[in-house]
This record gives sequence, C-alpha cells and structure tokens, in this order.
Amino acid sequence: MKDDGPDRLTSRSETCVGASDLELGIYLHVPFCATSCDFCAFYQIQGDRSAVMGYLDGVDREVDLIGDVRRADTFFWGGGTPGLLPARDLARLGERLTRKFGQPRKEWTVEIAPSTVKVDKLRALKDCGVTRISMGAQSFDDNLLEKLGRQHSSKQIFKAYEMIRDVGFDSVNIDLMFALPGQTERDFEQDLKVIERMQPDHLSTYCLTFEEDTALYVKLSEGKVERSESREREFYRFAWRSIEGIGFSQYEISNYSKPGHRSAHNCGTWGMNEWIGIGPSAASQFDGVRGANPPDLEKWQEEIASNRRAQSDRQALDRSILLEDCLIFGLRMNDGIDLDELGYRFEVDVRRLLDPLLVRWTDQGLAEDEGSKVRLTEEGRLLADAIGEELVGLIDS
Repeated sequence: MKDDGPDRLTSRSETCVGASDLELGIYLHVPFCATSCDFCAFYQIQGDRSAVMGYLDGVDREVDLIGDVRRADTFFWGGGTPGLLPARDLARLGERLTRKFGQPRKEWTVEIAPSTVKVDKLRALKDCGVTRISMGAQSFDDNLLEKLGRQHSSKQIFKAYEMIRDVGFDSVNIDLMFALPGQTERDFEQDLKVIERMQPDHLSTYCLTFEEDTALYVKLSEGKVERSESREREFYRFAWRSIEGIGFSQYEISNYSKPGHRSAHNCGTWGMNEWIGIGPSAASQFDGVRGANPPDLEKWQEEIASNRRAQSDRQALDRSILLEDCLIFGLRMNDGIDLDELGYRFEVDVRRLLDPLLVRWTDQGLAEDEGSKVRLTEEGRLLADAIGEELVGLIDS
C-alpha cells in the first residue's frame, strides 16, 4: 500500500506495539567517498567542500523537520565513507544529533574505511560519545583488495586498527568479504588467521554480491569474472565452521561477536523496531510509515528545503508487513524466531499461519521446530533467501 498522505497513517493498535515498547535507532547516511569500489551499490559521490557544507546544512534542516521524539537507543553512521569528513565536521554532526535525540542509550556506531583513519577524527568521535567503530577491511590480501577497487592496503588496515584501539572505543567490528574473484578457501583462511591475531570484538563476513549498476556487475556481464553459487555455499560453510573456532559466536548468518558485542543497532532493525534515516538515500521506519529520502544530494536538499522528508516508496505499515519481516529477518538469526512472542506482539496465531511451511522445512532438514522456537539448520541458512521468498505474501493484512 503506497501513501501520499500525512505522516500518521497507522495507529499503534494496528501494529500492536506502542512507541515506548520499541527501540529507536537513528541512521545517518554520509554519501561521500574518495572513489567508488567495484562492488558497492550504496549511494555515494565524490564531493568537494561546497558539497560537504551543503550536506551538513541539509542535516541540520532535516533534523529540525523531525519534530519531538523519544531518546534514541542507537546511532549508526554509514555511507559512503563517514570517516572521509574532517574532525570538525564529525564533531558538528555528533553535536547536532545528540542535541536532538540525546546520547544513545545502547550504542553509537560509525563506519570507517582504513584509508581515512586519523587520530584527530577518532578523538572527535570518541568525544562525541561514539562507542563502536566498524571498519571495512574486506581482505588482508593486497591483490584481492586491488581487484575490488579498494583504496587501502593491508598495511593501512593494521595501522588504522592500532589507532582505533589506542583511542579506546568500547567495541570494534571488522568487515570481511569472501567468494571474491580468484579467492580460494585457503586465502580466506589466511584472513581469518589475521582476525584471530587481531581479536576485534565483532566480525561481519559477507559473500560478494553482484549488484546492478556496479563496476563488478559490468565485469560479470562481460565475462571478465565468474560467479558460482556452489562455490559461494562452500565459502559459507567454511566461514561458519572456522570462525566459531577462533573465539567468536555466530548470531546471524553474516555476523559474529564476542560476548556483549552484538550490533545493537542492527538487531533492532532486524527485529522491526523503529528507526529514523537522515541524509540522502536514508530510509526510515517510524510512526507507522516506511519511506526513504532520494538517493541524490541535490534532490534531497530540495525536498528538505520544501519541508519534505522520507517521501520515496512511502508505505503505511500494518501487522502483516511487520510480522512478515520479523519472520524473514528473524530466521536469519541463530536464535531463530519465537512463535509465542510474535503471536503476542501481533495478536495472531503465528504457528497456524506457518504450519504448512514448518512441516515441509523440518521434513527437508531445513529447520528445527522445538516448542515455540523455530531455527534454521545449516542447510536452511544456506537457503535463507529462498525461505524468505516463501514468506512473502503469506500473511494477509
């Protein structure tokens, strides 16, 4: 259901939860990058100082449009490359958001690329209250980094990580990728040995995806690189088996943590709580409505100047949409879903809705159904996307 009307479209009784029952996340999209990586499909631009100042002013104006809200539980700054901004700009953004939404109760994450890490930026972030740094290493193999179009070297990763640790953030995540062109399981094993020595608090591992409108997708279409789904499945199995053995606990298909270091912001998003997106291309799920800002700096500035935000792909939320997404994202979690909890939240017999699928999934060895808990097996997690597609449209409004 699309909507062109006012912000308040769905009453809290329709979603069966009140605002005070849901965590609130604030996502800030910083669109600037020095260059575009071959695999990246996120909105990004190479902006000059004038563009950066226009962006900062736009954030100020968009925050003013949001109105009074409760204190945030989490902040997450992504991009683009937030760390590309100078320290004074990072401080300005931090001050503006905390003045509006308060210091986040649980977690404040900022994504950083190794080549942008500098001590003054890290100290500015720490002084703002940032608790968590997420660094996109992708690999420690310089040849593979070059193939990805990354602008950093393994040496820069190690230097950046040392600076991050020295400044003293509560939690540090490192992103790795696998199934890269030319990468073997032994190559990925070497990356994991480096992770074992570094001991970050959190690790995210992503299978390389070929998104349209990326340089990598063009290479695929031209036959310059190949994709093998069977090879990707073997990398998944290897990652799941190996990472548990170096001191991390898997809690989601692509995410592992030390005790107490799960990504609170991402868990809130996967659990269909509320979040407000700020900046070009940022999406929001708040007050019964989903919507997104345009993925264009100038168009976003024009909308904000016209007192409009989150107008693209607007959708009024009802229990069917939220429950469907809770199931899809919940089954990606190692803990799985609790049918009783979801039934209480959405006032519906979830087991009755899912029973035909559950019977087939368990018979095929894709899921375990114990009491009110349903979890995917390893084979089921390899087919998580296909299982999610089976849930689309299953629940009537």
